[in-house]
Amino acid sequence: MGKTIKQYHYLPILDDRNINDQGIDAEGALASAGTVTGSVTLPYHAAVTVLPQGGATSQTMYFMAYNATSDALALEEAKGKVVAWAYGQGFTTSQDVDGTDTSADIAAAYVELVDGSADALSADGAGGTSGTLPYVVNTIAGSSTTIYGNLYGSSKDMGTITAKIPALTESGGRVNRVGMKRIDVEGSINKFGFFTEYTQESLDFDTDAELIDHLTTEVVKAANEVNEDQIQIDLINGAGVIRYAGSATSVATLQGDDTSSPFASGNTNDTVTYDDLVKLAIELDNNRTPKNTKIISGSRMVDTKVVNAARYIYIGSELQSTVMRMIDYHGNKAFIPVSQYASAGNVARGEFGCIDNFRFIVVPEMMHKAAAGAAVGATVEETTSFRFSADADSDGIFYNAYPMLVVGEGAFTTIGFQTDGKTVKFKTKHVKPDQNHSTDDPYGETGFFSIKWYYGTMILRPERIALLWSVAEW
Repeated sequence: MGKTIKQYHYLPILDDRNINDQGIDAEGALASAGTVTGSVTLPYHAAVTVLPQGGATSQTMYFMAYNATSDALALEEAKGKVVAWAYGQGFTTSQDVDGTDTSADIAAAYVELVDGSADALSADGAGGTSGTLPYVVNTIAGSSTTIYGNLYGSSKDMGTITAKIPALTESGGRVNRVGMKRIDVEGSINKFGFFTEYTQESLDFDTDAELIDHLTTEVVKAANEVNEDQIQIDLINGAGVIRYAGSATSVATLQGDDTSSPFASGNTNDTVTYDDLVKLAIELDNNRTPKNTKIISGSRMVDTKVVNAARYIYIGSELQSTVMRMIDYHGNKAFIPVSQYASAGNVARGEFGCIDNFRFIVVPEMMHKAAAGAAVGATVEETTSFRFSADADSDGIFYNAYPMLVVGEGAFTTIGFQTDGKTVKFKTKHVKPDQNHSTDDPYGETGFFSIKWYYGTMILRPERIALLWSVAEW
């Protein structure tokens, strides 16, 4: 559609994002909450939406709540769910929340998480400091006549589900009508390109007789690499599941200051661990993310290891040593090198080993965020176990942040201009010097080789793209 990729995404009925006003009560119309219909009192509804800062709208999380008394109490419950979720993600507040707290305590923790201090992250996404949620948070307080048509949403609570199972009486009637919602998923398309020039004399007098072939080949290779980098950036920015190693709650808080014993149990280094990978795999399972590979079972080959059905996880070469020294919950070596299971199954290009439900692919061109982590707390000489960079703007040394990227099947699409059998995605133009007479070059001494292409990516299922940030050890 013009320079835009668009697709409809139909939300499941039993999904918290399926908010609509199409549901009806037993009288066949939208009745006020609190009205008794049959033996059921229609509840008040409210929700809090949480969207990663700078993320696509399809990454929005919904925290739904229902209350039989008022909208205000329903909204309090929704905010309480956000607080519980935030604590589970590693965010903290000065408010000590436990089972004895009042709604005011929950509200205080919620405000601290969302607003923090005066210069912290606000509800409109402005600002942002350490200790506040790096999310845009908004509330949806249902009016007294709003009846959402998504039954019990994504809840797994037995009480919630039992109360909202759509039972019918003997006489039936217009009851239990549900509504449906779809969202637009969109991506933009842009044109890119570059060119190189050369002179006729550079060909005539160079010792390499195939110079022009090398020039054109390198241009095509560079264009392909730029296109791959564009895809990598969009996937990293489009991840719907974002986690941080150790106690870090953002890229800016990643650190590795425990220099005396950098690999000891219980250290303060924010390096990826076996536990991080297990929990990431569980979250992807809950998001219905398909696995790329099947189980590799036993083999007659000596020293062949059994490997789980797994997803591919892409890492930079800087994280190889961190992955290889990882241990599991029982103190055993967690890493299985590819040489111990390759004979019994197929391996991917760049694959070098497996841990739990992930098979690792090393991407030499994997990007990272230089000097994006916490400031180095010790002198550079004492911190040689980690990778860091200087930040000219801050005049300091900061830890680098390295991503581990999982891309599930069906998570994204890119424009399909690869080939139709006659044309390819990259359009090239080669004009030799003797074909390039113009007012700018009347003697025809200069030629050029140009390449251009269109690029666009659309994230279809952000919950199937996961990103785990870590510092890297030498």
